[in-house]
Amino acid sequence: MKRLPIPDDVTGEEIDKDVKQELMSLPKGLAEEVARNLVMVARLLDEDAEQAYGYSRVALRLASRVAAVREAAGFASYANSKYAEALAEFRAARRMTGSVELWPVMADCERGMGRPERALAMAGEPEVQKLDKAGQVEMRLVAAGARKDMGQAEAAVVTLQSPELASNSVQPWTARLRYAYADALIAVGRENEAREWFAKALEADQGGMTDASDRLAELDGVAFTDALVEDAEDDEVKETAEAAETVETTEEAAEAAPEAVKPEVPQFVEPVMPEAPAAEDVKDVKDAEADKDADKS
Repeated sequence: MKRLPIPDDVTGEEIDKDVKQELMSLPKGLAEEVARNLVMVARLLDEDAEQAYGYSRVALRLASRVAAVREAAGFASYANSKYAEALAEFRAARRMTGSVELWPVMADCERGMGRPERALAMAGEPEVQKLDKAGQVEMRLVAAGARKDMGQAEAAVVTLQSPELASNSVQPWTARLRYAYADALIAVGRENEAREWFAKALEADQGGMTDASDRLAELDGVAFTDALVEDAEDDEVKETAEAAETVETTEEAAEAAPEAVKPEVPQFVEPVMPEAPAAEDVKDVKDAEADKDADKS
């Protein structure tokens, strides 16, 4: 089985204690190797999802009967838009643990597979009532997204209206909920209200999870330009102008040069062929040669 390189500073001890408890069912050496691969999945999931997926597959081949491994493989697949694969892993993890914690992300996988109606149906299942507050908010976000997928923009706005949205307390999910509501308002043409909610989302966004500031600027008609791109475009314009100036200078110099120094273009001259002698001249030559032979005799 092909292994992927893991830095020496990754020991496997970095994983959550609950995951470590699950891995205790494996032989010690195998448990350590699986743990190190899971640490790499967690490290790379946000910055390099493709590599994280590779480490998750290694862990899956080593310990497919561990729920934490199936869950990690599911999130790595989800991050790479492999929704069918992710859903299969999440279902496997749920069967092993009996937990409903993954219910919202499973519903979002249905959306990713182009089945928003299934996601919406999951939002009405009894499992939702068993979720904690964060899970219920996540389920509401998925349901609103499903409504938008189905072209029900007004329904998406209504779906997001909740006590959690109205609350002034800031929770880990507050910024995302406010942002989603602002985005839903934009979709139904309520821009003034959307601006207010983007501002509220920005106020709650301590970790920079959303681009609320950019959306606010867009609504205010402020355009941002990338300094590096702008510099590159300026250099390109400058080079083009210099090249044009060089060509123009060369042409002017050529026109101003005196005729004497202009190179002459050789003309093709047709060669002159010697004229054929007239018939009378040929006869005289022959008579003179005959007389000359007679004298010699």
